[in-house]
Amino acid sequence: MSVTLDALWRRAVRRGLIASGLETAHLLARIGLMRQARGRGAIFTLHHVRPQQISPIAPNAHLEITPEFLDQAILQLAADGYDFIPLDALPARLAMNTARPFACFTLDDGYRNNVDFALPVFERHGVPCTIFVSEGFAERRATLWWETVALLLSRVDSLRFDFGAGEEQVSVACPKRKLDAFDRFSMFVQAGDETCAVASIDALASGHGIDAMAITSALTMDSAELARISTHPLISLGAHTPSHRALGRLTEEVARREMVSSTEWLEQLTGQRPRTLAYPYGTRWAVTEREPKIARELGYTVAVTTQPGTICDSSIHELTALPRISLNGYYQTPRYVTALASGIPFAMSAA
Repeated sequence: MSVTLDALWRRAVRRGLIASGLETAHLLARIGLMRQARGRGAIFTLHHVRPQQISPIAPNAHLEITPEFLDQAILQLAADGYDFIPLDALPARLAMNTARPFACFTLDDGYRNNVDFALPVFERHGVPCTIFVSEGFAERRATLWWETVALLLSRVDSLRFDFGAGEEQVSVACPKRKLDAFDRFSMFVQAGDETCAVASIDALASGHGIDAMAITSALTMDSAELARISTHPLISLGAHTPSHRALGRLTEEVARREMVSSTEWLEQLTGQRPRTLAYPYGTRWAVTEREPKIARELGYTVAVTTQPGTICDSSIHELTALPRISLNGYYQTPRYVTALASGIPFAMSAA
């Protein structure tokens, strides 16, 4: 087997194993086992919601689902007995004595397709949602490096870049090498100064005729659009920081300033002080124990990570460090929504 096929095969095997685990979790949930894993409810994470994109490589495919799957997910949760509540109503819900589980929907980054394709689905079912928006994207001061890299790799077969050990020639002539290069760019952003890393990526893209800021403008809503949708009865806007940098890798002063700036900008934009916050990236490497404390001091009632899990009674004491469940583009099957909401996959992985 060639190196290229072997690498792609390994990725396919990994997704197959995850799907197998979800099938098992669905079966266990249906026969009533491990009920305690479900907890009180779940917060779901979405990014892009749009018709399926056709691309020879799709390094960000996990970040997008179709409107049809969103519709199916809502129908599945409703059939499973879930109530749909706004994210900022979660603390009050946890204080209630009810056995019915709840579901919250959140969408990160403020993509325009959230309104074009997701909102009609939410309206059809009367389901509220929170869109976490970044001032840097809306004001066209920050770029979406993962989108920039994906577009760049789809257009070139070779590039020169300094990943930290000197400039090198990188062949990206086949899907395997393109995906491996994407992983290298991801690690490059995580490893050093994120601002400098993203600037280097933007400069590389520019050298190949790609305007990174134009990608931001094409994909995300601007401030005027956000101000308009903020009045929609089903939509709440939450803070997502101005620069979309990993807060846990910044100094405490800078991390606090990011959260304060996001609060003030959204309040000025909408006339309402935001009560919810999503930490950029939200992973363990991007969020430390410090950020939830700062969020609580700044008056946020709910702040969310992207670390997987369900919401339980003890979450009332961790309202600024709540887990979320990603609706992943690789697993767009309604029964997987039941499996994820059951909490069983996360309980099994922690065992």
